[in-house]
Amino acid sequence: MSNIIGFYRCDDFVVNDTKLGLVQKVREHLQNLENSAFPSDRHRKRKLLENSSLNSKLLKVNGSTTALCATGLRNLGNTCFMNAILQSLSNIQQFCCYFKELPAVELRNGKTAGRRTYHTRSQGDNNVSLVEEFRKTLCALWQGSQTAFSPESLFYVVWKIMPNFRGYQQQDAHEFMRYLLDHLHLELQGGFNGVSRSVILQENSSLSSASNKCCINGASTVVTAIFGGILQNEVNCLICGTESRKFDPFLDLSLDIPSQFRNKRTKNQESGPMCTLRDCLRSFTDLEELDETELYMCHKCKKKQKSTKKFWIQKLPKVLCLHLKRFHWTAYLRNKVDTYVEFPLRGLDMKCYLLEPENSGPESCLYDLAAVVVHHGSGVGSGHYTAYAAHEGRWFHFNDSTVTLTDEETVVKAKAYILFYVERQAKSGSDKL
Repeated sequence: MSNIIGFYRCDDFVVNDTKLGLVQKVREHLQNLENSAFPSDRHRKRKLLENSSLNSKLLKVNGSTTALCATGLRNLGNTCFMNAILQSLSNIQQFCCYFKELPAVELRNGKTAGRRTYHTRSQGDNNVSLVEEFRKTLCALWQGSQTAFSPESLFYVVWKIMPNFRGYQQQDAHEFMRYLLDHLHLELQGGFNGVSRSVILQENSSLSSASNKCCINGASTVVTAIFGGILQNEVNCLICGTESRKFDPFLDLSLDIPSQFRNKRTKNQESGPMCTLRDCLRSFTDLEELDETELYMCHKCKKKQKSTKKFWIQKLPKVLCLHLKRFHWTAYLRNKVDTYVEFPLRGLDMKCYLLEPENSGPESCLYDLAAVVVHHGSGVGSGHYTAYAAHEGRWFHFNDSTVTLTDEETVVKAKAYILFYVERQAKSGSDKL
């Protein structure tokens, strides 16, 4: 009987029941006993769980106990992809503070006419504001709440304006991040309370000057001011030598994991060289000969010719977002590259990838890690997303509703999917990549 009780309390499955269903009857009898005979035991269990949950929100700093200030985000049904991105962005201080400092608003309707309101492109007939719900979500985080915040209102707006993310199936976190930033950028161009966005940005001259250099889809906003960089795309015709250059703004860089690191090795094989973030960046920026499917239309030759391509970074952003391309299509499936990529916590040096490195300052090319999004599992349509992020010198692991304090050793072992690096402001000694 004790073994059967063990099965019941673990909620395990019992197979090969008798024709009369005796095992099921035993389970039902045990359930009645659990509900009636041990109320005090259940009460003690609940108290222990509540206390452990509360204690998990406490940590020791310099010998004294302090409250864990981070707040988790409830999973609304495979919304871990959204939660991991939101928690990461909430730890990009310059970006997060901009939204948190916006005034609280009411959307324009009959009851709130005359109150201050955002004038946004997304209002229209839907009467929703992504900026406002994003602001509310960021304000709900890092307030020390013991209860996870439910981003229902934000998810509703996402459904309204991003049809690709309707439903409750697993989604790609990187794709969601790009849609989110793009729609925030478009909505912000509408201005606030009759004041144009450019006037608001002028209050922060550093943001304004950076944003004006890398406008994407119209006027600049805080999105382009923080995440916006510029690539120079250089193409050379191998027949006549004609060179073509164009500048492309970007909000993130998608990096291939070089093919030589993709093969999974068994225990009996040699471990081989470690793939590093530098390998991925080098693969992205190295000179590449385009294949037959990517022939370049040479204006001098007047036809498509073989050519080479090379990327240079013309302008680095304040926050460098690096997406490792872990998912790729085979004949019928989208497979995952599970290779571990070594990445630095501090001192990522981007100077060697710049078009004009001599014009950059000694510290302007160094970046320190702020957040990492990790995909756990084998496929893009399945698995689970979590995030690691640094806040006031401490690293946290965000797993939907659960937030735990972690350490740097754990972070560097993560199989990163998206990395957020923040431009270093103050001088400090650290190793370079």
